[in-house]
Amino acid sequence: MYLYIWFFFIYAFIGWCLEVAYDAASHGRFVNRGFLNGPLCPVYGFGVVTVLTVLTPLKDNILILFVGSVILTSALEWLTGWVLEKTFHEKWWDYSSYPFNISGYICLKFSLVWGIGCLLVVKVIQPIIYDFVDSIPVSAGKVLLAAFFIVLAVDITATVQSILKINLQLKQLNDIALKIRELSDNLGEMISTESISIKEKGDTFMNAFDEQKAAANEVMEDYRTTLERVLEHPKAKIAELNEKREEFLNKSIFGQKRLLHAFSDLQHHQYKEALEDLKHRLLK
Repeated sequence: MYLYIWFFFIYAFIGWCLEVAYDAASHGRFVNRGFLNGPLCPVYGFGVVTVLTVLTPLKDNILILFVGSVILTSALEWLTGWVLEKTFHEKWWDYSSYPFNISGYICLKFSLVWGIGCLLVVKVIQPIIYDFVDSIPVSAGKVLLAAFFIVLAVDITATVQSILKINLQLKQLNDIALKIRELSDNLGEMISTESISIKEKGDTFMNAFDEQKAAANEVMEDYRTTLERVLEHPKAKIAELNEKREEFLNKSIFGQKRLLHAFSDLQHHQYKEALEDLKHRLLK
């Protein structure tokens, strides 16, 4: 167990390095690609440890090792995506645009990459990693692992709190958007109703004798004044809600910008428009 815990942390770190390198090569910028704030991608650690545990006895059979790696790592990635989505109501990555995908959580392209990567790990990298871990005195190794676990626990707690705060922020933005939409609809109906009423009365007077045109203009002016007075409150309310919306959009949450950068395909089931507004504001 001691060795496998070391393997988990080492491969989680290597996975984070690979994600950062891939994103830098693809987009020409550094992005902390992990779900956590620290330099760890736990799914890589769990994936490699699972393969090592299950398939090491079969490592001499390249075909079984490759197929088994594809199946095990893909199952883990699918489960991770499903659990994250059900827990936080957000889809953190989406392979729907790739052929041969399952629910957008996994796709053939990256499953094959996982398989090839695990072949490389088992045949080439793992012996080196094993020798490295074996060279660390067990007493010192346990102290280091304890420290890693503490940092990991703090990081997981901070990340979960950030996500919950972001979801609350999205709910507040969504509620404000709904109120603005409702007020706008009511405002539009009031304008339409009053405009039709004014036009009908104005047409009646305009079709009368010339001497009544002055009276028609006076009536229309009265209606315009009344309309402005009636619309004054909803317009002020919309302006107030827009100020609150700006306040929530500019609200600073620890880890928020990093998470949105790291998971640019992030989707929220309930607050899709609010999330897009937040991405536009923070990532522009």
